Amino acid sequence: MRVIVDAFGGDHAPLEILKGCEMAARELEVEITLTGNEDIIEKVAEDNQISLEKMEIVHAGDVMTMEDDPTEIRTRKDSSMAVGLNLLAEGRGDAFVSAGNTGAILTGATLFVKRIKGVARAAIGTVMPAMPSGCYMLMDAGANAECRSEMLAQFAAMGSLYMEKIHHVRNPRVGLVNIGSEPTKGTQLQLEAYQLLSGMPLNFIGNVEGRDIPGGCCDVAVCDGFVGNVLLKVTEGVAKSFAEELKRMFLKSAKTKVGYLMIKGGVDELRRKMDYTEYGGAPLMGISKPVIKAHGSSNAKAIKNAIRQAKLYSETGVIDDIRAALEAEKARQKAAQAEGEESHA
Repeated sequence: MRVIVDAFGGDHAPLEILKGCEMAARELEVEITLTGNEDIIEKVAEDNQISLEKMEIVHAGDVMTMEDDPTEIRTRKDSSMAVGLNLLAEGRGDAFVSAGNTGAILTGATLFVKRIKGVARAAIGTVMPAMPSGCYMLMDAGANAECRSEMLAQFAAMGSLYMEKIHHVRNPRVGLVNIGSEPTKGTQLQLEAYQLLSGMPLNFIGNVEGRDIPGGCCDVAVCDGFVGNVLLKVTEGVAKSFAEELKRMFLKSAKTKVGYLMIKGGVDELRRKMDYTEYGGAPLMGISKPVIKAHGSSNAKAIKNAIRQAKLYSETGVIDDIRAALEAEKARQKAAQAEGEESHA
C-alpha cells in the first residue's frame, strides 16, 4: 500500500506532516510518497531527527497556499498538491492525503483524478463525533454550496456505503438535514430530496433537525455544502467553547481541582471523542480514487490518522461499491420509468 502525501499542505507543514508520515510508516505498514521541495524536506527531517525510511520524495517546487484561488491548480502543475494528485491519477500510489487548500484539492481531484462515472459532484464526507458514543458522517461538509436533489440522493448513497464499510455500521440510518422532522418542511430542495430518498434502497429515516444530530439520531446526515459547513463549524466552535469553560470551572478553586481528579477519566474520554485528530480527515466522496482532505491545522497525530483512513478507504473497496450502487440505482430508475410509461399506455 502506497499513500501519496502533500508534504507542504496545511498550517504546520512540512514539520508536522513529516512527523505524521514517520508515525504512519512505522505503525500502519504503508509506504509513503512525499511531494514537495526535496531539499527542504530532507533538511527538516535531519534537523528534527525524523526518519524517512519507507518514504520516497517526488520533487515539487511550488505550493498551493490557503489563500490561493482553488482554480489556479489548473496551471500550478508543479505544486506539491498537483504533483501528488497526478501521481495518483497515473497509478503511482493507492491514495492521496493533503491538509492544504480545500477548494484546490477538490478542483484538482476532479480535474486530474476524475469523478466516478455517474457522480454529479464530489462531496466532502466529514466524520463527526456523536454522543453518547459513535460518530456520523456529514455529507456534504462544504464542497457544494448549491445542490440539486439528485446530488443529495447520491451523497446519501455514498455516505451510507462509507459508514457501512469503514465504520462497520449495519444498515446506516440516513437523515435529511432540515428545519423540522415533518415531510412537508424545508425548501424545494429538501422536499424533492425527501421524495427521492424515500424511494431508494437506503435506511432513510426522514428529516432530522440540527439539535438532534450530535445526539446520534442518524449515521449519515445529508445536506448541501452551505448548510453542512455551517453545521460543521458550529459543532467545532461549541466543542471548543465547552472545553475551555470546563477547564475554567475546574481551575476555579482547590475544591474544583480535587473534583477534577475524581472525574479525570471521564473528561479525558469526552475530550478524545471530540478530538478531530482521531478521525484524521475527510474523504472526497465521488472521486474515482481515494483522496483524503486532512484538517488545515493538522498535527502529526491527525496526519497519521488521515493516512490510516486513506489506507482503509483504499483496501475496503468502497469506491467499487459506489460504482455498483450507482449502476443499480440507474437501472432501478429506468425500470420505474418504463413501468410508469406502461401504466399510462
